[in-house]
Amino acid sequence: MILAGDIGGTNTRLALFDGTPDSLKPLDIEVFPSPQFSGLPEIVRIYLAKHNQTVQAAAFGLPGAVVDGRVQTTNLPWVVDSRHLAQELRLDRVDLINDLFANAHGIALLKESDFVVLNAGTPSPTGNRALISAGTGLGEAGLLAEAGGGFRPFPSEGGHSDFAPTNELQIELLRYLFGRFEHVSYERVLSGPGLHNIYEFLRDTKRAQEPAGLAEEIKKGDPSAAIAQSALAGSAAIAVQALDIFVSIYAAEAGNLTLKVVATSGAFLGGGIAPKIVAKLQGPTFMNAFTAKGRFHSLLSNVPVKVITNDKTALFGAGRVAAMSAR
Repeated sequence: MILAGDIGGTNTRLALFDGTPDSLKPLDIEVFPSPQFSGLPEIVRIYLAKHNQTVQAAAFGLPGAVVDGRVQTTNLPWVVDSRHLAQELRLDRVDLINDLFANAHGIALLKESDFVVLNAGTPSPTGNRALISAGTGLGEAGLLAEAGGGFRPFPSEGGHSDFAPTNELQIELLRYLFGRFEHVSYERVLSGPGLHNIYEFLRDTKRAQEPAGLAEEIKKGDPSAAIAQSALAGSAAIAVQALDIFVSIYAAEAGNLTLKVVATSGAFLGGGIAPKIVAKLQGPTFMNAFTAKGRFHSLLSNVPVKVITNDKTALFGAGRVAAMSAR
């Protein structure tokens, strides 16, 4: 039996899997509210206490860089150590992997119905792939095309690289954010909190007025959801403008990543935000900004671009990694 986990700032998913790396069957999936627990070992103990199963291998996808089997999670006050977990599970080893690395592995297990196509493109049979995911934070990963077919994922912390504006308004946004943060990364604008940052920039610099009703919705606890919903409904100009900027920056960075890893076989948008704003992503704003790379416009126009709609992709990817270890 395989144990896999997808750890997020809001929720942690654990599952037991049976099968092979490319054909996994989940036997039980349970969701735990991450902030209510002291760490991953506590959640693992609670989960396994409910299941009388022998675990042969385990892998967990976490938000953060894995260094020497250890992760300081970026959106949780957790430090996770693979050696500690291995002792907990009585295994020789446990794989800790970046959450986007897990997502990248999970793509191999998805069906066509798990995607929404933004650009059909003309995929190169020998090209690499790129994955960018905005959610609680911003994750990026690449998938290296292998000579025998298939793709080998590799992790990245590109979401924490410097935000690069592409027009005058975004330059002003950067200046505004420099007044609030020591380092302005792409994650500061491409994430749930990032959408809120863009909205506050528009409000605080008097570029748009904040309706009282939307202000009240934002105060209820999920600002990014309130802003996105208002934007999609067209009920507040400030929200529409904030989401337009967000989508344009999302597309520009997706295009940057595609160029960096020569992802001519496809670019994928994962994470929790893209499926919720897919109607906006299907408009012209995204692909216009994605392909706005001067002499490389033609190359990017031919790249297939897809939104991943299956929210269990990272969990399945972690299961795939664990199944590979079991072999």
